[in-house]
Amino acid sequence: MDVTLLVLGDVVGRPGRDALRRHLKPCRQERHVDFVVANGENAAGGAGITPETADELFASGVDVITAGDHVWDKKEIVPYIGRQPRLLRPFNFPDTAAGRGWVVADAANGTKVAVCSLLGRVFLNQPADNPFAAADRFLEAVEGQARVTVIDLHAEATSEKVALGWHVDGRASLVVGTHTHVPTADEHVYPNGTAYVTDLGMTGPYASVLGRRHDRVLHRFLTGMPSVYDVAEGDVRICGVLAVVDDKTGRAKSIERVCIRDEA
Repeated sequence: MDVTLLVLGDVVGRPGRDALRRHLKPCRQERHVDFVVANGENAAGGAGITPETADELFASGVDVITAGDHVWDKKEIVPYIGRQPRLLRPFNFPDTAAGRGWVVADAANGTKVAVCSLLGRVFLNQPADNPFAAADRFLEAVEGQARVTVIDLHAEATSEKVALGWHVDGRASLVVGTHTHVPTADEHVYPNGTAYVTDLGMTGPYASVLGRRHDRVLHRFLTGMPSVYDVAEGDVRICGVLAVVDDKTGRAKSIERVCIRDEA
C-alpha cells in the first residue's frame, strides 16, 4: 500500500497560518494526502511558535510540526513542547533540551510514519550535534516501529542538505530542506529510494524578503541601521512537496513540488 505525504515549508506568521486554515483540508481531500508535516518555527509573528499557533496548525490539518533555530524564540513554548509530542525541536540539540526531536505518528490510512527534525551546523551558530550522526540514531531508533520515515533538515548550506540525502539514501523515505524560505527545483528520488528536495520554500507571503516586509529589510541593507522585520502580507502561497512512498519498503515512488496560491 502507498502512503501520500505532504510536507510544507516554513509557515510564516498569520498569512501562512490563514492560508493553511483555508486550503490544507481541501488539499488533503483532493490529493488523497495521508499525512502532513509542516515546519512551524516562524508561525508566531515570523519568528518562533507559541502554544496557540501550534494548536492552530494542528487544527488546520497538520499532523507533525518540525522546527529549527527559532524554536525557542517564544519562551511560552517550552512547557507546551514538553507535553505535545507532535511538535518537534531539532533532534541534534542537547538531550537536556525540552521536548523531543522525533516522533512516530499514524497516517490517515493507518501507516506508521516517523518524523525527525534536524538542524544544520554550517553557517548556523547553534548548540547542535552532528546532524548526520543524529540521522543515523533516528533511523536506528525507529527501526521496527515505522518503515516510512521523514527527515526535515533545517539548514543554511545547500551542500549540507544534499550530502544528508546521499547519507541516508535507501534508509529514509523522504529528506526535505527548510530554513531559506526559497523553493528549489531539484526534487528527485535518489538511486536507492529516498525522495529529496533542497528547500521546500515557505508557506507565507512571497511579496516580501523571505516573508518580511521588503521596505523594512531594504532599510537595513541600505542604511545599516536596525529595523523591525514585520511579516509581509502579499502573494501568499503554500509551498512544499508531495511524495508517494511504498509503506512496505519505505522507498519513495515519486516526489513533486506543490504550490497553492491563497487568493484571499
